[in-house]
Amino acid sequence: MRVLIAAIVSGGMGLIGSPTWSCAADARPTDGPSRKFFEQYCQTCHSGTKPKGDFRVDVLARDFADKENREKWLSVVEKLKTGKMPPKGKPRPPAKETQALTDWIDGQVAAAQAARNLLQGRAVMRRLNQAEYENTVRDLLGVDVELKDVLPVDSTAGGFDTNAETLHVSSYLLHNYLRAAERVLDEAIAGGPRPAQVKRRLDVKAATRQQGVSRPVDDGVAIFASDLASNIQTVLWDFHTRNRGKYRFRISAYAYQSEKPVIFHVNGGTNDLGVEPYLIGHFDVPPGTPTVVEFVTQMEAVRNIRILVDTGMRALTLQRTGAENYQGPGVVFQWIDVEGPLGDSWPPPSYRMLFGDMSQAPAADNPERREVVSRQPLADAEAILRKFTRRAFRRAVTDEDVKPFLDRVRARLDEKASFEQALRTGLKGVLVSPNFLLLRETVRPAGPEASPHDGAVLDDFSLASRLSYFLWSSMPDEELFQLAGEGRLSQPETLEAQVERMLKDPKAGAFTENFAGQWLGLREIDATLPDYQLYPEYDDILRSAMLKEVYLFFDEVLKNDLSLANFVASDFSMLNQRLADHYGIAGVAGLGFRKVPLPADSHRGGVLTMAGILKVTANGTTTSPIVRGAWVLDRILGSPPPRPPPNVEAVDPDIRGATTIRNQLAKHRQVESCAACHATIDPPGFALENFDVIGGWRDNYRSIGNGEPVTVAGRTMRYKHGPAVDAGDVLPDGRRFRNIDEFRQLLLSDKDQLARALAVKLLTYATGGPPTAADHSKIEAIVARIRDKNYGLRSLIHAVVASELFRMK
Repeated sequence: MRVLIAAIVSGGMGLIGSPTWSCAADARPTDGPSRKFFEQYCQTCHSGTKPKGDFRVDVLARDFADKENREKWLSVVEKLKTGKMPPKGKPRPPAKETQALTDWIDGQVAAAQAARNLLQGRAVMRRLNQAEYENTVRDLLGVDVELKDVLPVDSTAGGFDTNAETLHVSSYLLHNYLRAAERVLDEAIAGGPRPAQVKRRLDVKAATRQQGVSRPVDDGVAIFASDLASNIQTVLWDFHTRNRGKYRFRISAYAYQSEKPVIFHVNGGTNDLGVEPYLIGHFDVPPGTPTVVEFVTQMEAVRNIRILVDTGMRALTLQRTGAENYQGPGVVFQWIDVEGPLGDSWPPPSYRMLFGDMSQAPAADNPERREVVSRQPLADAEAILRKFTRRAFRRAVTDEDVKPFLDRVRARLDEKASFEQALRTGLKGVLVSPNFLLLRETVRPAGPEASPHDGAVLDDFSLASRLSYFLWSSMPDEELFQLAGEGRLSQPETLEAQVERMLKDPKAGAFTENFAGQWLGLREIDATLPDYQLYPEYDDILRSAMLKEVYLFFDEVLKNDLSLANFVASDFSMLNQRLADHYGIAGVAGLGFRKVPLPADSHRGGVLTMAGILKVTANGTTTSPIVRGAWVLDRILGSPPPRPPPNVEAVDPDIRGATTIRNQLAKHRQVESCAACHATIDPPGFALENFDVIGGWRDNYRSIGNGEPVTVAGRTMRYKHGPAVDAGDVLPDGRRFRNIDEFRQLLLSDKDQLARALAVKLLTYATGGPPTAADHSKIEAIVARIRDKNYGLRSLIHAVVASELFRMK
């Protein structure tokens, strides 16, 4: 196996690197429309031995095929279009001359990128990311194995962890893939005896330890408060899982000393301090009437569950006063049933996916283990490997594809290894092969009528993989394999039908989680923790509701092919009571989410005003129009602002109530190098200033210094009402708005741009790289296709898949 790793690393890095290529342009000094422009407006400062900004225009080459040189030309375009250059006080060119030069540069860049795409394709080879790997081994072997401790977290580029620029392979990573392969094969082959199943009822009184926040009652234990940070929680010390698998829990509970339902949540955990507790779910129970809450969850070995009630009572305070006579709300837990690991057969389905009806026998070296046995080891190994490699490599396989792995099996058999031991060697080799780890896209052979300008069209197997990893973050299923093998998947009507089928499949939940989660930045929800002094109402229930609203909303728009304009402004959202209360919307009860029409006077509607989005675009104490404005420009409008100039200090909003962020940015805008960009960035950010760090509506900033006292439900808050919020501003084109409602209407005036921006994000996620300047006309074709379909999101996905950019390398 070390030889295999060495071969992949020494020769395999080229598999995912970018091949060299060149364009017809030579590297002589600049001429054409740029020479006269630079001489008249730029070379005074940007030439010679000490150019300003260490940038010389007099030596810029016309070799647009060279990436580093091309980036320099694009920086010229950016500075001209934003007005940064020429600087104030210097002669400025007429708008027509600037437009002529930027158009020429854009054309040269597009031509160079088009030549590159024809030569090697736009999308380069990449490896599976962590989520794709886990999903792929799940569907390949029928096992659900946690591998996050083995495979490192993937970095992102262009907003997504599917970007080929970051998905490289190293010797360290390959060693981890070996460990992962061993783990998943152990789980799939399941050579041990059937795990003993647990089915028992836990007495909550006996199974828990009291921590000063609960008291026994006639039919159970009443718990009034919990605090995970202080480790005040109800742990079922009497129960630990012995084996990994799915477990069913049934909890009988009811709200106590309350006229309303009370919420509790369940965490999974262990006594090992190195394992963080993880949320299983939130639940609510009605007052007085015992209610059984049931859930099934995947658990590793040596895990237990912890129960935390969410009454709002501070656990440390209750510990000091005692719970014996406490009259506030709580939850009575009567009993807890545990059953698992769940499973109807043994060996499990994963065994049959590999071996079919082949039998097992006690292993020679360990009679307690059972191994698969064969009377024709080499023939059976070849049949198993041929079937396995076809699915693992996601294409038809040849004898040459199977031979290296069969040779390894033969060598192990010659060493007197058992059939299963030998076969494991072959299977492990498949799971660390570049053909499995890498998305190696191939193209159709060019026909006799093909033109060199036609580009490289993906063959049907590569198209099947691109489609399945786009919508499922996993390998193709048998129907896609069959259609690809028949050469029918690329037919337009077949491709459209498959997209519909796949979007209806439960596996499409991965698209919502992975695409929407990254497009909208929801993975950063825990990057900051709101300051408890300023935002005491923030808790885990609200955090969970924030995330769920966005994902359910995205699903609703996708399922019903609603206009993507809903992402900017909608007349509904997906709410439960906790989130509705946070938004000030009446008439929503319980933890369950539902589609809720928004009141006519509501400022909500669309992702811009969702608490989850507003949370990830703020830090724990303040909001910044710069951060939120840049987010809107990038995620919604597809026009990310350039990086700030070096040596420019960040603007930290004042929380003492002495000034406002508007006043601070007014001074910042006076800095010459900052003014042009802030005229674009700040307005969308100011439009969102009525929303605080956790997405609540505010007319005034919260202050810990100056301001008016605040009382909520008879309790004086630690924060005060600071300066009033002003959410108005003017866009670079002169259009003004007074608040978020007017700003959203301005955004809706250009739905083509909303569609254009989202199409680019979808293609970047789907193909592993962003479209280039050469792809402008193809993006416009996608937008045109959905214009008469009310810009439906589902229609947009169909248009993206049908586009040349998706179907070509």
